[in-house]
Amino acid sequence: MKVVTFGEIMLRLAPPGYLRFNQTNSLNATFGGGEANVAVSLANYGIPVSFITRLPDNDIGSWCEMELKKYSVDTGHILKGGDRIGIYFLEKGAVNRSSKVVYDRAYSSISTIEKGMIDWKVVFKDANWFHWTGITPAISQGAAEVCLEAVQVAYEMGLTISCDLNYRKKLWKWGKSPEEVMPELVSYCDIILGNEEDADKVFGIKPENVDIEKGKLSAKDFESVGKQLMTKFSKAKKIIITLRGSVNANFNIWSGVLWDGKYLYESPKYEITHIVDRVGGGDSFMGGLIYGLINYNNDQVALNFAVAASCLKHTVEGDFNLVNVSEVEKLMEGNTSGRVTR
Repeated sequence: MKVVTFGEIMLRLAPPGYLRFNQTNSLNATFGGGEANVAVSLANYGIPVSFITRLPDNDIGSWCEMELKKYSVDTGHILKGGDRIGIYFLEKGAVNRSSKVVYDRAYSSISTIEKGMIDWKVVFKDANWFHWTGITPAISQGAAEVCLEAVQVAYEMGLTISCDLNYRKKLWKWGKSPEEVMPELVSYCDIILGNEEDADKVFGIKPENVDIEKGKLSAKDFESVGKQLMTKFSKAKKIIITLRGSVNANFNIWSGVLWDGKYLYESPKYEITHIVDRVGGGDSFMGGLIYGLINYNNDQVALNFAVAASCLKHTVEGDFNLVNVSEVEKLMEGNTSGRVTR
């Protein structure tokens, strides 16, 4: 079973620890991006995975490609071209101070990608699964058109197609709104992941008879979101909603639900009391979900694996979830002590 993901990977620059931008004299440099994060997770779980993007043909692009190869991600179909890699600056929040992200990704190599640059039939030749996110079509008209090319060819070739809706308000600047672009793309998907904001902002779908702004939401409240999304997208076989309760920047309650058209599966809840880095949490959930659906043939176990995997990601610095299957399964079994493994 081989998975292909497509999207933008960026250079991540972040002050050490919890320093603010105006305090730091240095920035830690790593790489990250929604679809690349999913690819690294899957590679760590032993799934053959290829990441498709466009990188500048310079030392920074080569450095980025080397980082992906280090984690056993196939980079053989990455395009070279354009002028620069996108950058994002991250200031990690603490307690009641929120994290901040500042983007510097205008005119990145992938933003100037055009239809016909990627031979998707070659890319998908030995693949079984294609994953994309709503970040990619938000980047530029060209990126949106290439994403549409990809899902159409993946559909024709019989691949399972998954997407993370990933609404990013700051990115939709190229002339069309997500409401105009996303429905056609999502119509090709078998697996749809999102949260209550994604479904609301992109499709106007909210939990029925629930005021999101007031009170606590239960997992059951999101069954109606699953039903509404399946009604809108008839090809979809599974709708997954991640549920994050934020006590503060360092303490989150994390869980998820999966709707298969007949039954609502609910995951265990994890209290993540000392978050190291929450960036990439949703991507680590998606990586865990794809692995679980491929390997367990059981929606409940797949959902539990995804939530446990993403719980562990909150303990890992950087965008990538650098955990293995054994570690995730131990947490699923209830091993939460954090004792030294000797």
